[in-house]
Amino acid sequence: MGDLSRRDFFKNAAGVGLGISFFEPILFKRRATAGVSASLPVIISSGGHGIKANEAAWQILGKGGNSLDAVEKGANVIESDPEDMSVGIGGLPNEEGEVELDASIMSGPDRNAGAVGGIKYIENPCSVARLVMERTDHVMIVGEGALRFALAHGFQKKNLLTDRARERWLRWKETMSDKDDWFPPKELKEAEKDLVQTYGTINVLAVDVNGNISGITTTSGLSFKIPGRLGDSPIIGAGLYVDNDVGAAGATGRGEEVIKTCGSFMVVENMRRGMSPQQACEDVVKRIINWHGGKADFQDNFVAINKKGETGAASIRKGFRYAVYNEKGNNLYEGVGLLD
Repeated sequence: MGDLSRRDFFKNAAGVGLGISFFEPILFKRRATAGVSASLPVIISSGGHGIKANEAAWQILGKGGNSLDAVEKGANVIESDPEDMSVGIGGLPNEEGEVELDASIMSGPDRNAGAVGGIKYIENPCSVARLVMERTDHVMIVGEGALRFALAHGFQKKNLLTDRARERWLRWKETMSDKDDWFPPKELKEAEKDLVQTYGTINVLAVDVNGNISGITTTSGLSFKIPGRLGDSPIIGAGLYVDNDVGAAGATGRGEEVIKTCGSFMVVENMRRGMSPQQACEDVVKRIINWHGGKADFQDNFVAINKKGETGAASIRKGFRYAVYNEKGNNLYEGVGLLD
């Protein structure tokens, strides 16, 4: 990069648009969404667990605090919940029974970013990602290096595999083939015999009273994945993107497809070109669907917020929920599913 610093790179990149032609759209259904917020601050989080994340984040935002501290506090609550099997402690492990976590963070005012990938034994990977952003000249640290970095900054190693997640992994291992040496217990219920890989993540995006935007995406990734697999969550521009002049977006679902489309970056670029957050999310979902001939057999979801506090969300199929905390309170909504 020569003399161009990482921070200057992010600052300059924010003003660059993509000259990408749009696909011919197919027909989609629409649903009512959260819409426009009349005032700031505003926070949007993906999934039903977004309600809990928003409650924690609002403790900072509602008192005039900054968006970066707020999104970190909100994400930490979900990471530290052992009952949540998609993020942090309690997350579903890789195929060898080890929990590997990914997280990214972006600070709009600083035009800066940090991420960790495949980190083990650390309950709050998004907080490690923040230290990567603030205390190094790197953007991403992965694997053993990320763990050593976290320990050097005082994080404590913890067994992240809860009994509930371990039992789910064991059932998957025991039922994946009838030709290996693993057998499920005889009393295993029929419904448990069809365990499949799942993915779960949380995006937390906020605009504070000063109009500054920050975001976090954190996850335990695809369940039972190949060890070392990274999805979109720790990749800036895929699972998360923030531009303080425009807005922020985050993605959940099948990360491989989001990576291929630079999904969150494209949502923000759509908003830069004048789309509402809702239109911007739907456009990227349509792009993914069209890339698969209109028959995508997986789920991807996007949430977005712009500088004014307007929000939007869209997914490939119905059922995706997200939470918005604004002057109307903390409310859960269903996003627009384009292939119902």
